[in-house]
Amino acid sequence: MSDIQRIPDMNFKPSPAMINILIALADGEKHGFAITLRIEDFTNGEVKIGPGTLFGSLKRLLDAGMLEQSSERIDPDLDDQRRRYYRLTGLGQRSVQQEIQRQSSRGNLNPIKDLLGSSIMGGG
Repeated sequence: MSDIQRIPDMNFKPSPAMINILIALADGEKHGFAITLRIEDFTNGEVKIGPGTLFGSLKRLLDAGMLEQSSERIDPDLDDQRRRYYRLTGLGQRSVQQEIQRQSSRGNLNPIKDLLGSSIMGGG
């Protein structure tokens, strides 16, 4: 999928669920269940995303060019072959950076910035 060039939809506005998914993937690729756990972790359990919302949002983010599927497996012997892994594209990374800047400008300094460290903020 990474070889396909997508033209970003300039009118695409990610929903709050999509923003949480993008943030959950900011520190590396994950499969669906790991994404939901990561969201629960960085929202201190305040946000729980069900499977319908998760997979519908993932499809829209893939279609928008913010995510791509990975065919790589960390340990194929320990992993279920049915799992799909997702990772941010450059466009997805920029969307996460913009969201963090937007939240910071509103004074909503939450644990997301500390959670992600400098890598997503352009420091490495």
